[in-house]
Amino acid sequence: FSDGGCYPTAEAAVAAGLRLIAEGADIVDVGGESTRPGYTPVAAEEELARALPVVEALAGATDTPVSIDSYKARVAEAALKAGARMVNDVWGLQRDPDMARVVAAYEAAVIIMHNRDTVDPALDIFDDLRLFFERSLERAAAAGIRKDRIVLDPGVGFGKSFKQNLSILARLDELHELGFPILLGTSRKSFIGRLTDSGPRERLPGTIAANTLAVAAGVEIIRVHDVAAHVQALRVAEAIRGAN
Repeated sequence: FSDGGCYPTAEAAVAAGLRLIAEGADIVDVGGESTRPGYTPVAAEEELARALPVVEALAGATDTPVSIDSYKARVAEAALKAGARMVNDVWGLQRDPDMARVVAAYEAAVIIMHNRDTVDPALDIFDDLRLFFERSLERAAAAGIRKDRIVLDPGVGFGKSFKQNLSILARLDELHELGFPILLGTSRKSFIGRLTDSGPRERLPGTIAANTLAVAAGVEIIRVHDVAAHVQALRVAEAIRGAN
């Protein structure tokens, strides 16, 4: 969300992706539509025009898996045909009824993210997470998506209050009870700004703090803007933990 528009051409976006890989990224996530709070929806044709050349070029230039960040089955299928190997669906297979079929047909990996249209501060967010994931996993199973292709994302910052976001981060171990790897995206998000009175590009220290604690709690994948800084921070944290 905070780097939207920074890479206005396919060439610039591909160069950015290759830089992230050089810095240590294990997966590169490409999206043609911002889904930040208050975003303006983009038609599938425009999303494809933005994302597809980048996916195709990156998939041809590196062995690092490329992920397509889209909740539209049409966009996901075109990206998978172009070489993507993962679908990052911010609506967890529930916004486009054809998405689960597409993921299964291409034997792709899928990130199932929890999302809500509105924020309800009174909601027990963990009950909502479990019910949402239950519905998504039922769709995945019905379509034939293998369990070892599924990653869950609690969707920090999507349809949640400040306190609900913090509650999720404090109770990440409970998400592992669902039996799937967890992806976490906290990079530069607004809860960090609220705690530190900082703009998106000033939130790297807070992001590293959240992600280091998350990895210590067992999170397997973190989605970040600042790859090199996280590689360094996590190598140090891992070395310290391993020395005990």
